Amino acid sequence: MNSQTLKGQWNQLKGAVKQQWGKLTDDDLAVLDGTRDKIVGKIQERYGIAKAEAERQYALFEKQQAIEDLEEDVEQDPKMVGRFR
Repeated sequence: MNSQTLKGQWNQLKGAVKQQWGKLTDDDLAVLDGTRDKIVGKIQERYGIAKAEAERQYALFEKQQAIEDLEEDVEQDPKMVGRFR
């Protein structure tokens, strides 16, 4: 997910981010504006973890979101499955 896509979908992703990292406050989410570096930095700050670990966690989160998006697309159009073979 590139930074432009992330910013464009930020309002939709806030809930998933909050669910994944419950220590992030609503105020945190309001100022993050979907910028990946800001999100990673806030995860690092709230959880007291190294930047590399926060980046790793966020990368996994992005992959999971991509998988969920693809599953929704396939659910809406089952013919898509054949496109990935």
